[in-house]
Amino acid sequence: MSNNKATKIIATIGPASNHENILLSMVKKGVSAFRLNFSHGDLSQHCPSIEIIRAIEKKLKLPIPIIGDLQGPKFRIGNLQNDIDLKKSDRVNFFLDPENKSKNYHKNDTHSIPVPSKLIFSNLIPDKTFLIDDGKLVFKILKVFDENFEAEIINSGMLKSKKGINFPNLDFNISPLTEKDKKDLHFIKEQKLDYIALSFVQKTSDVLELRSLISSDMKIISKIEKPQALKDIDNIIRASDAVMIARGDLGVELSPQEVPTIQKQLIQNCRKVGKPVIVATQMLESMVNLPSPTRAEASDVAGAVFDGADAVMLSAETSIGNYPEEAVTYMNSIIQSSEDHIKKFPNDGPSKLDIEESNYHAVAQATVDLSEKINAKLILGFTKTGNTAIRIARERPKMAIIAATPDSSVRRRLNLIWGIKALFISEGEFEECLSKSIEKIKELDLASSGDSIIVVSGMPFGLEGSTNSIRIEKL
Repeated sequence: MSNNKATKIIATIGPASNHENILLSMVKKGVSAFRLNFSHGDLSQHCPSIEIIRAIEKKLKLPIPIIGDLQGPKFRIGNLQNDIDLKKSDRVNFFLDPENKSKNYHKNDTHSIPVPSKLIFSNLIPDKTFLIDDGKLVFKILKVFDENFEAEIINSGMLKSKKGINFPNLDFNISPLTEKDKKDLHFIKEQKLDYIALSFVQKTSDVLELRSLISSDMKIISKIEKPQALKDIDNIIRASDAVMIARGDLGVELSPQEVPTIQKQLIQNCRKVGKPVIVATQMLESMVNLPSPTRAEASDVAGAVFDGADAVMLSAETSIGNYPEEAVTYMNSIIQSSEDHIKKFPNDGPSKLDIEESNYHAVAQATVDLSEKINAKLILGFTKTGNTAIRIARERPKMAIIAATPDSSVRRRLNLIWGIKALFISEGEFEECLSKSIEKIKELDLASSGDSIIVVSGMPFGLEGSTNSIRIEKL
């Protein structure tokens, strides 16, 4: 199996991949985690996917985290009877239709578009532009009424049902959680998914609102896809358990030239405080229809690896694309090639971080420094919450990080983090757990007799938050 890379791959499940043989193949080809997109499908469709993943997990004896991605307050048009071919300068009437059953809508009325959300109408301003379908269609607002507005299309294109609407220059003071999200959140809790992805985060209070509705052991991935989030980004990062740079909507509302520098800075900001960071959207977009990526897409994936992202994500490529398995194979090979390059030319890889004024980070940095000085085969960290392993991963060491934990949920979540291979080791005395861990490490051919490893733990052993011990162990 292709699991020797440090940067992890997340694959989105959809009609193209929701089959046991395909999901199994994707894991064997390098997928570390799966994403369920609650913007599409109903809850009954997600249940079989979860069952299949858990069965694969048992079959391969690998931890496979599942991300439940909430739709959030994304504005979309309603269902259309047919796709609409709009020409430049066409005038279009957008009208409120919460149930999408308006009697005013007729099959041949190609210039009337249903909009389910009333929130849109209270914030519109004439002469402002808005975008549909990730920026493919651009409109200018002409007139605004209580329950409809008129707009002119600036370019030409095909309009399809349920496409997203973006208003780059308008602020909407709304909750990050819709009623649908709350129902989906209940499902996520019931199914015990490993991460919750919160869409369209704009401020720290959005993260805290979700936090108030979940248990302390559930982990939040904040999706950065609104320019407004950048104003409060450091606080958002600290309030989150992980961050996803969702370049689809972010790229629509910002100019294209801004996105690469923002992505690079966000990766650095997340690493600085030890928060996992995911780069997502359109990474191998051409592979939705083609069997191989463009050279530019390969460079895009490599750039995320060079900057030190924990994971890169496939969206449409694996959910609705024609080549889901091939997309994973290509992404895996690009990551492997990029990481091989970093091993030869370390200066091209993730930058060294400043020393953080915290005992926990100091132990992690000392661990990595020592492991590199003695050329250790790997770092073995004992952890109850996963935090010790995440702090070590923050330093992006040259060798593998083995996290030994007595918590199967923690083990699963850690499989999303850069460079970490997580083992389940039942609770016991230190020497007993060390012996079991070394035995498993040898079984997995991660180290051999004669190798030196660094062991990180807490004394007293097994106490949460007590990591304070580093030792060299000769196998």
